[in-house]
Amino acid sequence: MRSHARKSGEQKTGGKSARLEAEVERLKSLLGMGLELKVVWKPSYVGTLSGEVKNNLIYVYEVDEKKAVETLRHEFLDYCISQAIQPYKEVTNRLIHMINDAAYRRKEKIVEALVKLLGTDT
Repeated sequence: MRSHARKSGEQKTGGKSARLEAEVERLKSLLGMGLELKVVWKPSYVGTLSGEVKNNLIYVYEVDEKKAVETLRHEFLDYCISQAIQPYKEVTNRLIHMINDAAYRRKEKIVEALVKLLGTDT
């Protein structure tokens, strides 16, 4: 996600920009990646978020079209790089889950042993 301050006084659009759409297609062609992505231009004067990717849509919030193109490029490249590291994130998350499960089972064994130990006095 890219964020920075925006200038006011620029004209808003209805979500489409021929320039942004041409740019996303150019990026797809150059990199051969992100073919599933589409761009939506939603200029906004509020907030600090310049753009983000959700559900294969690149949302660009910059009001100025030149800055919007820069944000589109940033979000497109960030998405592509994130796709490259996704397998590492998945493996890491699985490993963490396995370690957490093993630690939980060990803790439960100790708790059960202590419960039995404490219950011998009755």
